[in-house]
Amino acid sequence: MFIFILVIAIALDFYVYSAISSLAFGNFQVLALSVYWLSVVLTLIGIFKFMQDTRKGIRTMNPSTNLLFGLAFSFIVAKIFYAAFLLGEDVFRALAFAGKSIFLQEEVHYSMRSTFWSWTGIGISAIPFIGMCYGVVVGKYRYTTRTVKLKFNNLPSAFHGFRIVQFSDAHLGSFDSIAGLRKGIQSILDAKPDVILFTGDLVNNLASEAEPYIEEFQKLKAPHGIYSVLGNHDYSDYVRWPSRQLKQENLERLKQIQAKMGFEMLHNRHVILKKENEQIAVAGVENWGKPPFPQFGDLDKALSGIPLSMFTVLMSHDPSHWDVQVKQHPKTVNITLSGHTHGMQFGIDLPFFKWSPVKWKYPKWAGLYEEAGKYLYVNRGFGFIGFPGRAGVWPEITVIELEQREHQ
Repeated sequence: MFIFILVIAIALDFYVYSAISSLAFGNFQVLALSVYWLSVVLTLIGIFKFMQDTRKGIRTMNPSTNLLFGLAFSFIVAKIFYAAFLLGEDVFRALAFAGKSIFLQEEVHYSMRSTFWSWTGIGISAIPFIGMCYGVVVGKYRYTTRTVKLKFNNLPSAFHGFRIVQFSDAHLGSFDSIAGLRKGIQSILDAKPDVILFTGDLVNNLASEAEPYIEEFQKLKAPHGIYSVLGNHDYSDYVRWPSRQLKQENLERLKQIQAKMGFEMLHNRHVILKKENEQIAVAGVENWGKPPFPQFGDLDKALSGIPLSMFTVLMSHDPSHWDVQVKQHPKTVNITLSGHTHGMQFGIDLPFFKWSPVKWKYPKWAGLYEEAGKYLYVNRGFGFIGFPGRAGVWPEITVIELEQREHQ
């Protein structure tokens, strides 16, 4: 991945340099090129620092690594925007030259790149750059609590007003601030949960990533418990293990850590929550995703024994599971809680308009979806991975408040 990023960065630099070097003259050209080459140096430093730490086996990031790699990532994205802008003009110039060459009976000269267009491209590409830099420094710990009220016919009256607080995709190996994590923990507690549900990806790869944060997660409390499932990263499939035994030991250690945190893992099984002699079911499956992601989840096993009419909440890490299996299952699952997409940690996430590149892979990438009275909620994630920040799509704490449709 790092080699791919490096190749992209170098290719972009050749293209962008040709435009910037022609924009200015004299002392201003020296200044412009100095700023440009500084961006190149900082990008290379950020990429190599991240590669160095990873190859050393460092799985918990430090602030300097995240800052440098985040800056490098921001420069690359800004240059992609700028290069796209330049490419649009270059295509137009090429078509204009070809058209004139064909239809005019005189010598035609290839037009120079527009200085105005080039400066406009710089201004536009500065917007994602500033946004991503903000995401690296501030955005990744800008926790947002979103409350959704849902009405159901089969919800027991005792559970009217019941608050399910969901968080997902912690990716603790990426965290570089205990204070930042504490803000997220406090946001969960401030939501006044009746039950807390964590929908997978506690770590990036190794169980050891979670060990520094055990005491922080032990602060989480809810009257009806804390339940969790595994996400694709929790299986540590992205690490080359010397043996299957060591890989399995890592997974078992992760389960022990979650238990120590106070999480009860629903490993293709369910629990019954009781309140005033009435009951609802909370089920959880192992990760189930479209290839190449693992399909360890056993929905039939998780739902086995739940009465058909009982109100049921399902935790399944990958939202694609809902479309493929859950919504057409004979047992009605009233609401499925997922994560996995992170909203790509980059996008536009407004009440009236939502967009992120991740939508091209996951059409259901953030928020609430409904079909035939069955709901899916995709949490935007608690942590971050890859890009060490969040731009536009902030970390999320979800509150699902259950309501009985005919409650008086």
